[in-house]
Amino acid sequence: MARILAYSSPATGHVYRVVPGLLALRERGHDVRVIGPHVDELREAGIAAEPLDPRIAAVPIRDYEAKEGRDRLHKGLHDLLARGPFERADLERAIVAYEPDVLLVDTNAYGAAVAAEASGLPWATVFPSLLPIPGKGIPPYGLGLKPKHGPLGRLRDRALFQLVLREYAGAMMPRLNELREAAGLAPVADPIAHMFAPDRLLVLTGEPLEYPRVDTPAHVRFVGAQLWDPPVETPEWLLEDGDPWVLVTCSTEYQGDEALAAAAIEGLRDEPVRVIVTLADAHGVAELPRADNARIERFVPHGPVLERAAAVVCHGGMGIVQKAVAAGVPIVAVPFGRDQPEVGRRIAESKTGVQVKKKDLSAERIRSAVREVRSLRTVAASPGGAAHFADAVEELVPVGLELEAHDRSLIREV
Repeated sequence: MARILAYSSPATGHVYRVVPGLLALRERGHDVRVIGPHVDELREAGIAAEPLDPRIAAVPIRDYEAKEGRDRLHKGLHDLLARGPFERADLERAIVAYEPDVLLVDTNAYGAAVAAEASGLPWATVFPSLLPIPGKGIPPYGLGLKPKHGPLGRLRDRALFQLVLREYAGAMMPRLNELREAAGLAPVADPIAHMFAPDRLLVLTGEPLEYPRVDTPAHVRFVGAQLWDPPVETPEWLLEDGDPWVLVTCSTEYQGDEALAAAAIEGLRDEPVRVIVTLADAHGVAELPRADNARIERFVPHGPVLERAAAVVCHGGMGIVQKAVAAGVPIVAVPFGRDQPEVGRRIAESKTGVQVKKKDLSAERIRSAVREVRSLRTVAASPGGAAHFADAVEELVPVGLELEAHDRSLIREV
């Protein structure tokens, strides 16, 4: 049996998506513990959990305050890295207390990544979005570009990749290397080098959103979507007969996307659908328009809604996108920032939905986009599987401990 310690950022959409894999590891006989948010929900699911140092979440991510994409990138990374010293100390404390054999660190917890590398323990970064490492025939990450093949495509990709890399390096590397220096680690040259620091990179995606790769780095494991929500009862109103539902949802990590909810309510008020809007951390609820066919909630479990949904309108966050793809529900994605322009492009390329640019957001555009996607014939995709996640983590388990867990699983089967 191995002792596996997972460290999450405060983001709901990140911690929820390691739950299936951690439960699979526990079923295989490993001792699993999480440091992260939503401690009560994790414990109810059967995972030992402890809260993050409260100073971490007290550093808010305010990228939404910037008006331009470049400024949003710099602001978001600045705020994430400002959490770094608290994360490093938090994980170091947990390592001493728990004495783990393997560490799993969320990609947005930069200070915890530094602590993991400095510890000398086997460790993996958990990456809940599309793989940003360059590859043959794959456009530079983050710009939302269509793939372009042939000599001109390769020239475009090389040139733009260098521009993107410099932008990310300028926003990220000075503060990241300060964290590394404080932990006694050598500096890294750029964000791609940072992604090669862990022993494994567990990418929680796969087809159809990931482009096919012929040159996947040896330490990368695509383990597929990991879908989980806390179990709750399905609301009675969701079971009532009527028009099909359209799920409209904002980011669980606030980014100022209330305009998406407002445009969807206005655009769909006279359509033959019922609209459920889940706002999560969005502000300005009182200012949202009202419609007879629209219901506004802070949170509703997405699974039961998707079973009855004709379409999803969202910001392009990976969590809701992967749930919709797995359920075979077409998507209207309106990216607001972060990884969402890239996710929106992959939605369009995979024909799992359409993308609407933020500058084109309006009630009329949402209405026409929902009509368009309702004519798409999407096929429910496999969500991957917790077993793939657990297999990848077990590659890091010291051999003697791995055999012990394997032997115990055989005993259970007998």
